[in-house]
Amino acid sequence: MTTRTTRTLAAALSLTAALAISGCSSDSDAAEKPKITVSGAFMPEPVNDKMAGAFMIIKNDSKSADKLTAVTSQLSDDMQIHETKDQKMQQVPSMDVPPNGELKLVRGGNHIMFMGLKNKPKIGDKVTVELRFEKADPVKVELDVKERTYQAQHTASH
Repeated sequence: MTTRTTRTLAAALSLTAALAISGCSSDSDAAEKPKITVSGAFMPEPVNDKMAGAFMIIKNDSKSADKLTAVTSQLSDDMQIHETKDQKMQQVPSMDVPPNGELKLVRGGNHIMFMGLKNKPKIGDKVTVELRFEKADPVKVELDVKERTYQAQHTASH
């Protein structure tokens, strides 16, 4: 090898090492995961064992945007994230949880669907779901099973 080739190779290796190190340091930023909290979680009592909905407010108390990417539950093997646009419901792969903001899952709007229930919960029961996010750690949530006509009072925080 010539001296020039050796210097070029050394410079390339130094750059690669610097990029690897800076990549590691940016992981420490990623370690500051979004802080997700959930309030007002409920499920109206299902009419049958075919499907049910879940509603809640998912709050992101961080400067980093996140996405709700999946939901799991012992009650159903087919959990879906649905958005409602122009009064039409459709399954989506994820939903944004904005930085320092909320994702509202409400009747007539975006929500979670349980398809093919393993049993039919009754009023007063609790159903556990696990919300999975792109960045934040999974969050376990207990849904209170409410009357079919129940309307959550999603008002501003106290």
